Amino acid sequence: MGKYKPTAKSYFSGCLGMDIGFMQAGVDVVQSLDLDIDAINCIKLNDKMITHKVLHEDIKNITVLSQQQSDIIIGTYPCTKYSAIADIHGTRTGDDLFLHFFRHIAIEQPEMYVIENVPGMKKFEVVMEAMSKMPGYYINIFCPVDALEWLPQSRKRLILVGTRKRFAIAPPKSTKKIKLKSILELDPIYEMPQYVINRINGNYRDKPIVVDPNVINAYAPTCVAHYSKDLGTRLVKDKNAEYGARPFTIREYARLQGFPDEYIFPDKRSSYKLIGNAVPCHMARWIGTEAMKYFN
Repeated sequence: MGKYKPTAKSYFSGCLGMDIGFMQAGVDVVQSLDLDIDAINCIKLNDKMITHKVLHEDIKNITVLSQQQSDIIIGTYPCTKYSAIADIHGTRTGDDLFLHFFRHIAIEQPEMYVIENVPGMKKFEVVMEAMSKMPGYYINIFCPVDALEWLPQSRKRLILVGTRKRFAIAPPKSTKKIKLKSILELDPIYEMPQYVINRINGNYRDKPIVVDPNVINAYAPTCVAHYSKDLGTRLVKDKNAEYGARPFTIREYARLQGFPDEYIFPDKRSSYKLIGNAVPCHMARWIGTEAMKYFN
C-alpha cells in the first residue's frame, strides 16, 4: 500500500522556498498565494517545476470557503514587527495579517497547520496565544531552528506546527552540511557598485561582513531581503576579485537558501529580496518530512 500524499496550500508564499521543501518531502502542494508581483512573476518562470495553482491575491480579500480544502495550511506571514531590528514606521507590520491567517485556520480547521517566523515572534503574547492555543490542536514549537543544520548560512527561525492528533515532531538532526565553498560559482557575474568599494575601503561607519570560503565550516550571515538595496553588507572572499572580495551572486544567494539550481530567478536586484524573504528549502523539507510521517 502506497503512502498517503497529504495536500497543502500556503499563504505569503513568496518565491516558494517553503513550498519547494514540502514538495521535496512528498507533500502535494495544491495552492500558493502571494501579493508581491515580483514573486508571482518569478514563479511563472518556473512553470516546469511549479504546476499547481498560484494566486496573486491579498489574503485579506479572499474568503476561506472559496478555496480548495487541504490537509495542511502553511503560513509565513511578514515578520517586520517581530524582528529585533524592525523599523515599523510606515510599513506593513503584519499585525492584521496573522489574524487573517488565523481566520483561515479557524474556519477550515485543517488536519495540520504550519507557521514559520523569526524568533522575536515569541515576545508577542497575543500572536503566540492565537497561534498556539487553537482549540482542538496539539502544538509543537521549535525555536530557534537554524538553517546551519543544513546550509552554510546562519538563519534562526521559529517553527510552530499544530496537529489535530497528538504527534511529536522530531527536531532537525545535524546532517552532512553543504560547504560554503561548494555553493560559489566558478565564473561569477556580479555587480560592484561604488558604494561597495567605499565600504571595503572603510569609508562607512561599518565595514562589510566578509566570509572566507577556505575556512573550515565557514558560513554566511543571514540572507536578508535588504541585500537587494545594499550589496555591501556581506561579501565573500575571492582572489580573482579586484578588491579581494565581492558580493554574492543571485545564484549563490539562492544556494545559501537551498534552492535547487533548476529554479529560475530573474537577473535583477529584486531576486535578492525574494530570496532573502524565503524559507530555506532544507528547513521546509524537514517539516514536510515530519508531516509525511504524521499522515502515514
